Amino acid sequence: MTNDWVDIKNADAILIIGGNPAENHPASFIWINQAREHGAKLIVVDPRVSRSAASADIYAPLRPGTDIVFLGGLINYAIQNKLYNEEYVKAYTNALTLIAPEFKGPADLDGLFSGFDAEKASYGNASWQYQTEKIKVGEKEVSVPKQAASLDDANCVFALLKKHYARYTPELVGKIAGTPKEKFLAVAQAFCATGAVDKSGTILYAMGQTQHTVGTQNVRSMGILQLLLGNIGLPGGGVNALRGESNVQGSTDMGLLFDALPAYLGLPTDKQADLATFTAKYDTTSYWANGPKFFVSLLKAWFGNAATKENEYAFNYLPKTSGNYSWISLFETMFAGKLKGLVCMGQNPAVAGPNSRMERKALEKLEWLVAIDLFETETASFWKAPGVNSADIKTEVFLLPAADAVEKEGSVVSSGRRIQWRPKIASAPGDAREDLWILDRLAKTLKSLYKNSSDAKDRPILDLVWDYGDTPTAEAVAREMNGFALDDIKDAIGKVLVAKGNLIPNFATIASAANPDQIACGVWIYSGYRAPIDDGEGKILPAAQRRGQKDPGGLGMYPYWGWAWPANRHVLYNRASARPDGTPWAENKKLIWWDAEKKSWVGYDVPDFVATKAPNTKADPAGAALAAQAGTDPFIMKADGKGWLFAPKGLNEGPLPEHYEPIESPVANALSKTQNNPVVKIWKTDAGKDVGDNIGTFEKFPIVCTTYRLTEHWQAGAMSRNLPWLAETHPEMFIEIGKELAAQKGINNGDRVVIQSARGEITAIANVTARWQSVVINGKTIQQIGMPWHYGWQGLATGDIANDITPHVGDGNTMIPEYKAFLVDVRKI
Repeated sequence: MTNDWVDIKNADAILIIGGNPAENHPASFIWINQAREHGAKLIVVDPRVSRSAASADIYAPLRPGTDIVFLGGLINYAIQNKLYNEEYVKAYTNALTLIAPEFKGPADLDGLFSGFDAEKASYGNASWQYQTEKIKVGEKEVSVPKQAASLDDANCVFALLKKHYARYTPELVGKIAGTPKEKFLAVAQAFCATGAVDKSGTILYAMGQTQHTVGTQNVRSMGILQLLLGNIGLPGGGVNALRGESNVQGSTDMGLLFDALPAYLGLPTDKQADLATFTAKYDTTSYWANGPKFFVSLLKAWFGNAATKENEYAFNYLPKTSGNYSWISLFETMFAGKLKGLVCMGQNPAVAGPNSRMERKALEKLEWLVAIDLFETETASFWKAPGVNSADIKTEVFLLPAADAVEKEGSVVSSGRRIQWRPKIASAPGDAREDLWILDRLAKTLKSLYKNSSDAKDRPILDLVWDYGDTPTAEAVAREMNGFALDDIKDAIGKVLVAKGNLIPNFATIASAANPDQIACGVWIYSGYRAPIDDGEGKILPAAQRRGQKDPGGLGMYPYWGWAWPANRHVLYNRASARPDGTPWAENKKLIWWDAEKKSWVGYDVPDFVATKAPNTKADPAGAALAAQAGTDPFIMKADGKGWLFAPKGLNEGPLPEHYEPIESPVANALSKTQNNPVVKIWKTDAGKDVGDNIGTFEKFPIVCTTYRLTEHWQAGAMSRNLPWLAETHPEMFIEIGKELAAQKGINNGDRVVIQSARGEITAIANVTARWQSVVINGKTIQQIGMPWHYGWQGLATGDIANDITPHVGDGNTMIPEYKAFLVDVRKI
């Protein structure tokens, strides 16, 4: 989230698209309803009349997989009707930046951007780059991005954006997404009105946006819209991901994504042979100029005295990636017999993975599998699944009983980046152990097994700092995450700022340190979260343990309750909450502002900016880090300090979002001849009849299907399906089918039906409902159904697995699977 859960109450319009918080994040409706009490409009865009949609002031349907068209229509509406915040756009985004004249977009190239290599199915981005000009700074000559004189310059970002989105008319939205024109316009009028300086609108989204082959560009579309309307950095604004668990944000922060080390430092590849090559990727004209220091502090935390300047701080101890290690790639590699073992901790891929029947086949190719969980999941029991001959399975399976979240203490990070320390309130039953206990025993055993080795390749294990005590504690791990001084840290005149062994108060301590190897810090963005600090009521507590209820300004920042990364900032890029001159956009949207007398940014949140940098500060083009940015550049993590309406780098399929159809679609792309995301990989694994990476066609599978969660069940179901009360509420697998389609198929409520895709078939109970309606796409009537994905053969509530029939394809950037749009057929048994 760019903002905080509580901050939703400050919105004048709330757009929910790709999410269903009424069912999946119900506590959020406290703040949604508070906003509505003050006149805010709740807008829900969803293929189904969900509980969120049923609560909405405005509901608009769309076909699964067409979010870019709908959001593109909103962007075009804001531009054509001049509802964007022009002062914000000119000052705070790259709207005026000139792009290389060689750049061509989908309007010119029939759905593609310039630089596409059809043979490699990838782009070169040379033509997407900023134009630059050389200027003299003292004795130096430096290159800077070239700026247009007005938004009308044909090569500036804004003009290219306007041209790109001119195709996304209300009529096109209806033609592709199936949204009635009057419904679309109602959404556009209500949400784009938040471009006024005294208004703000927030967008709430979840997996309905990300679980597509264009998922990253879906989210980009929301970012572009919010930048145009001036809704980034403001209270009641932002692009806010609703994370489905209490610590999903924490897990990504900690580096559990396949392509990142903790705190988003990236991951070395086999093409980065040394530390200098790896750290060269960090921008030198943004706050990421401190990336090398943060990275060294991580290596010091992991390898201690073995990480020295002479050996590049043990950089070569880190494994280097040689390919794509995402979920889909992992299971394709596993199916090919190239993986020996898998440690599966709190995951249930036998239910949760796409084309999960194939993924269970992949588990059969392992020599060993370790499942660490509260219950015997489908993954732990894949070898005795219905229809499986256990005698044929050679995989050795170890099941380690784990402790539940309330049976261990530690910190969790909510969607709003707010970290809270949770106490242990119950003991785990029987032999169940905390994750930390299990990992500690594993690490210590490995170190013991290698203790007599003199082989250089074993040094990373032997030199790994593992000092969390005989009985490891969460506090010991948290100390390392926060960061502490390995030696006295002194300022320029020799004054000790942080004594050896003490916790560092913030990541600025690392950034300003003359010698970053004086600090061990496992998660630089968490620096300060365990440091002692005032709770607003006179008590000094570790920051994340605070429960102070003071709320200066009444905006819901609650700065004394827990601790939000980074640096206890609750609204990211909040410099943009003030005009370029430092005054608030409007009195009712005051968050931080420039106090000329104090020569500092002040207000109700911690400035996400240099606190003493005046609005009239000029950029030093020859300067390093934030010195290269002006007092009007709020986006301090970007090289130019601007919000990127146009992305010259970082995305695989183009600098602007473009609509492509899902891999399985009922129609041809009505926008261009480029049917699917051109960079998406289509796997060709042959896993046997109805199990391989088969792609379905509309002729054989004429119904669009999507998956979603229920309030009453939890993710892959192991926790909720083993609880009698929850199991009773939804005791078996079902689908939701519209009345029109049910009548066509002769299906009545409660009938058992078969749902078939190119990957095979499953059975379920039919729930005939008005929640699902057909849509008319380019003159063709398309039927749609939906189904929950929580079920399996274990537990008290059982049923066929929804993901047995979802496709094994993923997003062009993140590789997140396309669970939300695929083709099926349905028949009554």
